[in-house]
Amino acid sequence: MIGAKEKRLARLRRKRRIRKKIFGTEERPRLCVFKSNRHIYAQMINDVEGTTLAAACSLEPEVRKNTVGQRRMEISKIVGRLIAKRALEKGIKKVVFDRNGFLYHGCIKALADAAREEGLQF
Repeated sequence: MIGAKEKRLARLRRKRRIRKKIFGTEERPRLCVFKSNRHIYAQMINDVEGTTLAAACSLEPEVRKNTVGQRRMEISKIVGRLIAKRALEKGIKKVVFDRNGFLYHGCIKALADAAREEGLQF
């Protein structure tokens, strides 16, 4: 049986392997996603300058008031729409998706699909 420590280390190995290949620029920033047991976070990162261009998470007041009693999948979709809206306001249409070592399934997939529906291309 796989313990929590082995599971965390496996995710970090996947994260390092992915980050060797993915790089965000001004024209095409990196959409980095992190999830905890309760919340999900997304941010657009320009790796050339090391700056965050836009961010959204499930802890924000505008997200929390709309997500009372909803499941994590629905909350992930709301965060995905919000990060896409904020990116489009700044003129960002294309991004590189960084799943941060998480499997492309469940909440991560829901966030990515919602961002695509709003107009982000990746």
